Amino acid sequence: MARPPAPEVVRPAAPPAGGVSGRSVLVSLLVSLRPEQWAPKNLIVFAALGFGLQLFDVTALARTVLAFVVFCALSGVVYVVNDVADREGDRRHPLKARRPIAAGELSPATAVTAAAIIAAGALTLAFWLGPRFGIVSAAYVALLAAYSIRLKHVVILDVMTLAVGFVLRAVAGAVVIDVEFSHWLLVCTILLALFLALSKRRHELVLLNDAAMDHRRILGEYSPYLLDQMIGVVTASTLIAYIFYTISPETQQKFHTQWLGLTIPFPLYGIFRYLYLVHRKEGGGSPTTMLMNDRPLLVCVAFWAAAVIVIIYHPAFRF
Repeated sequence: MARPPAPEVVRPAAPPAGGVSGRSVLVSLLVSLRPEQWAPKNLIVFAALGFGLQLFDVTALARTVLAFVVFCALSGVVYVVNDVADREGDRRHPLKARRPIAAGELSPATAVTAAAIIAAGALTLAFWLGPRFGIVSAAYVALLAAYSIRLKHVVILDVMTLAVGFVLRAVAGAVVIDVEFSHWLLVCTILLALFLALSKRRHELVLLNDAAMDHRRILGEYSPYLLDQMIGVVTASTLIAYIFYTISPETQQKFHTQWLGLTIPFPLYGIFRYLYLVHRKEGGGSPTTMLMNDRPLLVCVAFWAAAVIVIIYHPAFRF
């Protein structure tokens, strides 16, 4: 009797050598740098300008703009390095598989070379702005490079590293204009960044389900329940830290106002809105995308910023 034919083995398709989108190498590199995420993630560089009472100082504003440019460039470098390190896992992700490096549109060698050139230029500008700012900028690159290579595979340290990256951005904004940055604001920054990082991990875990470990091994160390517990702790801590900051005698004395507490409803609504999007709308994979695409969240952030500026700078609110 004839032997039945062996079943066909379906192998995952290898990434195309030249890509499938027809994009040039330059365009693929630009996409890998993710310029759409530069502004939302680096606007915190301007925090020291506002809270340091230097918002209308032309020199301080110019230096902060240059600092913002430096961190936008360094953020792009970090994205490229991360995409090179994650290219195998990204190919098993329903969305990240479209990234140029994972899709084979941009070779790892070309990406790393371009990233090194951009990093060198950005750090040169950083040290020209000042030694302390240069050191903070270099520390940011080193930390996030360590994250891409190793720390993202260590449970809890992975999200803490991302949070510290935001703190370094905030510190950089302060040192570039030589102003003191409140310890309360640094605490709020790291807690809020932890909230966003944990929410992102939860989104990845829920989206990929059983295939989560194939994409990112560290996801096997988490569970939705564990992440929800962590998010709950960080959410409460963030709000408490911000409330204490606004009503502390130190803050009132610095800004000569007792009205900063009026801004408390904005972070309350913003965090609750974000949790609603994470749990009911399956968001959280990209905080930048959620912020830019969700109008209530965007309006909340804009109103908070406007309220803070008016209360801090307008004479009617000062004593």
